[in-house]
Amino acid sequence: MNRLNRLTAILTQLQSKRHLPAEEIANRFEISLRTVYRDIRALEEAGVPITGEAGKGYTLVEGYRLPPVMFDEKEAFSLLLAEKVIEKFTDKEISQHFQSALIKIKSVLKDQQKLAIDHLDEQVIYYKHELTTPSKNEKAIQRIMSALATGKVLQFDYISFIKEENTSRAVEPIGMYYSLGNWYLIGYCKLRKDYRTFRIDRIQKINITEEYFTTNHPSLKSYLKKMEEGNHLIKITIQMDPSHVKYIETHKYNQGFVMQEKVEDKVQLTFMVGSMEFFARWIISIGDIVTIISPKTLSDRMSILLNNMTEKLKEAKYH
Repeated sequence: MNRLNRLTAILTQLQSKRHLPAEEIANRFEISLRTVYRDIRALEEAGVPITGEAGKGYTLVEGYRLPPVMFDEKEAFSLLLAEKVIEKFTDKEISQHFQSALIKIKSVLKDQQKLAIDHLDEQVIYYKHELTTPSKNEKAIQRIMSALATGKVLQFDYISFIKEENTSRAVEPIGMYYSLGNWYLIGYCKLRKDYRTFRIDRIQKINITEEYFTTNHPSLKSYLKKMEEGNHLIKITIQMDPSHVKYIETHKYNQGFVMQEKVEDKVQLTFMVGSMEFFARWIISIGDIVTIISPKTLSDRMSILLNNMTEKLKEAKYH
């Protein structure tokens, strides 16, 4: 890229963020910090009103060459979600082209919208998993993102997955993430007085209240890391004949699949799951071809389920 094109690109990038660190410019164009300083000085000499703030980066004066096209809040937040998805599901070249286009789009946002996008970027995570279909609840996703951006409490009805109970919740959201076909909200639940995870497609009648957060919460990344370190997941190891792996090949990713390896003449698979009960009810459908290595509690639970199935079959009356 020649210098003129780079200067134009830097100007566009300056308009896409409230604060732009010199390091970010250097990384994007693969140039030295000294070259960045020279380019900024050239833009200033050309009449571009740029200010620098230690620890934050460069800033354009509000309104300078602001294009006439404007985006509303929902459109701006949708851009962030699109960025997360494309980053995971496209190759590197396409992702880079989208990033370049997105920077140009962000340049038309107001300062307040840029700050909200930058803030939400750390509170929305998209984990890539194969063979999944995103859950549908666009209204809830939009309102959650608005609450995250403004620091306001959410009020909604939630249908629990196991007991199918409907409860009213007031929640201070700290972030949301996508994994295994569903979006999840993590927030401080005022009813339970603790942090909880909510599957967004099970949220109903969601509204943003006028009440602001009363607690300082951890970032989404730090909370998820703490969850992983706290052994909230259960490790399950099973074995089967290599010829039988095809029966779970398209489903294992939805069950917490982590690793597959050859052990003598068998295939050993490792899963990390959040619910032993869900896994037991899934794996029981192919129980005749599976050997459970660990934990023993899984074998015990499957024995109970099989006994219950046997009893029901004995009691069944056929016509």
